[in-house]
Amino acid sequence: MATFPSLEKLFDIIYEDKDLLVIHKPADLVCHPTKGDEYSSLISRARIYLKTESEPRLVNRLDRETSGLVVIAKSYDAARELGKIWEGRTVQKEYLAIVHGHIVAEQGTIEAPLGKDVASIVAIKDCVRADGALAQTDFQVEKRFARQGANFTLVRVAPRTGRKHQIRIHLAHLGHPIVGDKLYGGDEDLYLALVEGRLTDEQRVRLILPSHALHAGSLKFTWRERDWHFTSQPEPMFMEFCAVEI
Repeated sequence: MATFPSLEKLFDIIYEDKDLLVIHKPADLVCHPTKGDEYSSLISRARIYLKTESEPRLVNRLDRETSGLVVIAKSYDAARELGKIWEGRTVQKEYLAIVHGHIVAEQGTIEAPLGKDVASIVAIKDCVRADGALAQTDFQVEKRFARQGANFTLVRVAPRTGRKHQIRIHLAHLGHPIVGDKLYGGDEDLYLALVEGRLTDEQRVRLILPSHALHAGSLKFTWRERDWHFTSQPEPMFMEFCAVEI
């Protein structure tokens, strides 16, 4: 007889009412199904959790390795209304990232247009390019620290625009790629090795962390004449690495 995980294991619920389900997506979980069983994507788990109550719709999405807040609408009307808010770019998003090296400036704005990386063999990879779409990211240093002789920075990031892989590309462009980033960390073969199932122990050591250290920790928006603010803490591996209470 098949065994199934308990509902508590599907995801951590941050908030729930008749219209919304806000969850903490763990790292290394895709939002939409690719391959695997019915527990291998966030939307599939949401369907299991809600059963026949409603058809869940993702309002926002995160990359597979990015942890943090995902808003799920339980009804068509809620999805439509929230979708317009996200499209209107009025949602305030805040992320935490651990990057290589010590960022010198305490705070700043990265302005660098983004577009397809035509020189890369990875189809989904973008890059900074002069003819790309406008992209702006604010950052603020939270902590500079060192581990085993290497320097790192814990940085708080707020994207002003919502381009694909924006935070990861901008931080790498600044000279401080995110720890564990297989695509924008300087050697895209690490990404190919992951996808092709040939990531070696030596490559895992180079990456330091199994998933890139990017966490979507805060969402603020106004909806139905109410101000909403959701937060979630990074996962233990993230917190332990930078050894700081946030």
